[in-house]
Amino acid sequence: MTKPSVWQAPTGRKIAYHLTEGKGPLVVFLGGFMSDMSGSKAVYLQEWAARSGRAFLRFDYSGHGVSEGAFVDGAIGDWYADAEGLIAHVSSGPVVLVGSSMGGWISFLIARAGLVDVAGMVTIAAAPDFTEDGFFASFDAPTRETLDREGVVHVPSDYGAPYPITKRLIEDGRNNLVMRQPVELPFVLRMVQGTEDASVTRETALGLLDHVSCEDVRLMLVRGKNHSFSDDDCLKIIEQQIEDVLGLAGL
Repeated sequence: MTKPSVWQAPTGRKIAYHLTEGKGPLVVFLGGFMSDMSGSKAVYLQEWAARSGRAFLRFDYSGHGVSEGAFVDGAIGDWYADAEGLIAHVSSGPVVLVGSSMGGWISFLIARAGLVDVAGMVTIAAAPDFTEDGFFASFDAPTRETLDREGVVHVPSDYGAPYPITKRLIEDGRNNLVMRQPVELPFVLRMVQGTEDASVTRETALGLLDHVSCEDVRLMLVRGKNHSFSDDDCLKIIEQQIEDVLGLAGL
């Protein structure tokens, strides 16, 4: 496996990434909560980019994968800053964002800020505002009291060890919500969602579809697929959606 490059952010955090050279726009994969760039979707898309001669970026947020830092020290704003800063570091041209789960939320933050030239977006089980509407909304009074007193609670995960949910993660998430104000996207948006996703429901996907202001937006519901959305059929669907965005954007 090729050793990743490392970018040191202005914050001092060291972010590991793999950049595939090719024609633009740069396609950027933004992973999910506690995931990393060695996952099936990120690696598959790098292979697609190499075959297609496309520029492609995959990376680990701070506290994820092989990037520097402890996961429990991070929050949405940190990971958004990691993504936006790294994109600006490696490219000055247009980009197509491919956001998986939390990466979908961060993609919307990047688009809203307007500091990166976003030419199109694909989301995979996008999870906007999940710290508030998912985790915190599900906490009962004793759990909220523990979070306030101890600064962290542990939530069961379908993917291994429990998630450590910190008080800072919840509070920082409230400063980065995207479903409480209009989301205007002046580019093509494609969303894919599995109907058997236990982490992000189809209701979340439909709510996002209704919420965004976008002239060309489509949501594909795929029967029987779960949150990982990474079997062979799903990976091919993601590839097709990216190529659709690139084609419609004339890129």
